[in-house]
Amino acid sequence: MNKLKIANNFSRCAHLYDKYADIQNKAAFELIGSLKNNNFSRILELGCGTGNYTLMLRDRFKDAGIRALDISDEMISVAQNKLKHKDIEFIVADAEKIIPGHHFDLITSNACFQWLNDLKQTLPRYAASLSRGGALCFSIFGPRTFCELNTVLESVLETSRVDSVNFCNQDDLKAMLKANFKSVKINESCYRESFASLKSLLEKIKYSGVRGNGLDKRTYFSRGLLEKLQKTYLDKFQQIRAIYQVFFCYGEKR
Repeated sequence: MNKLKIANNFSRCAHLYDKYADIQNKAAFELIGSLKNNNFSRILELGCGTGNYTLMLRDRFKDAGIRALDISDEMISVAQNKLKHKDIEFIVADAEKIIPGHHFDLITSNACFQWLNDLKQTLPRYAASLSRGGALCFSIFGPRTFCELNTVLESVLETSRVDSVNFCNQDDLKAMLKANFKSVKINESCYRESFASLKSLLEKIKYSGVRGNGLDKRTYFSRGLLEKLQKTYLDKFQQIRAIYQVFFCYGEKR
């Protein structure tokens, strides 16, 4: 993943993110609902975006100290303005570069970890930053996300694909978590959406930040190409639809 490009994509669309982030919000509600412990007092949120999940954390853990970070300064700016009276510490930082030393009861993240370059090497740092009995709880998009779009792109363009095909699968996630945590749990949910046109789907991907690095920069979506892609989409799936595969992962510190 090109972190600079991802950060720029999120920053460029930060002011529109909330309009298009309904899937991320659904995942956030499911994620916070999976937390059974109500006694977390020191919380670190990674990839906080515009602060929607951060607000849920504050409402759930009213007395906890919450530190929230994101790689995009524009996302942090939106979050700070939205939660300016909620006593949240916001930081612009890369979630993969946190240095163990501060000990948290909970490290959590919604729909962010698919953008990490090396989750396997980063998980031990998270474990080291947890207090005894602390927990890591996160949601992450899986490789079936936008599988219909990938099928159409490969059919028409042969090589162009969206980044989701490279996201971690459930078996890999479970192995990585078991290497660093005990009481590991992973649940899967699939959200589905339908769109009036392919253009609407592409706008959703663009403005909600889930495009990652984006398609091959040599690909130019002319009107003719969009019409051909949409026809292929409808021929294969009878509608413009998209699936979002989300894994909800939990692990306690050993």
